[in-house]
Amino acid sequence: MDPVVGIGLRSPHLAEIARDRPATGFLEIHAENYLAGSPARRTIASLRRDYEFSVHAVGLSLGSAGGLDDTHLGRIATLVERMEPQLVSDHLSWSVVGGRYFNDLLPLPYTEEALAVVVRNVQRLQERLGRRVSIENPSCYLAFGHSTLSEPEFLTELARRSGCGLPLDA
Repeated sequence: MDPVVGIGLRSPHLAEIARDRPATGFLEIHAENYLAGSPARRTIASLRRDYEFSVHAVGLSLGSAGGLDDTHLGRIATLVERMEPQLVSDHLSWSVVGGRYFNDLLPLPYTEEALAVVVRNVQRLQERLGRRVSIENPSCYLAFGHSTLSEPEFLTELARRSGCGLPLDA
C-alpha cells in the first residue's frame, strides 16, 4: 500500500469499507462530520487499527480576516488529538464573515493582504494543533481583477511563510 494514496471515507461507503478492508494507504474523514460525535465512532475506531487516517476540515475559514473561531478550532483540536491522523488539512478559502457562516468554500483574491491573513490563520492552526497542516488549493470558479499574485505564487508563499504543506487532491 502506498501511504500517500488514500480513500475519502464517506458515510454511504462506511459499512463496505469496514467489511472489505480495501488496500489503501489511508482513509480521509471530513472533520466536521465527527465533531459532535457520530454513530460511526465504533466503526472508525475499528478501522483505525488497520489504517492511517487523514482529517480534512472544511469549515475553519482560513481566509477570514476575522481570524479563526475559537470554539470550532478547539473541536478540531480535540478530534485531531483523538484520531492521531497522519495528515490534517483544510481548504484555502473563507466561509465566515461577521460571525455568519456560509456553507461554501469561497475563493480569495491573490493579494499580499489576503496572503497575510491566511498565513496568520494557518500559523495559529498549526500552533493550536502542535503540528504541520496541509492547505488544499481552492476550486477557482472566478478570478479577482485586483489579484497581484498568481495562484502558484500565492501557494508557494503561503507554504514558505507558514511552513504548511500543499497536498495534491485528485
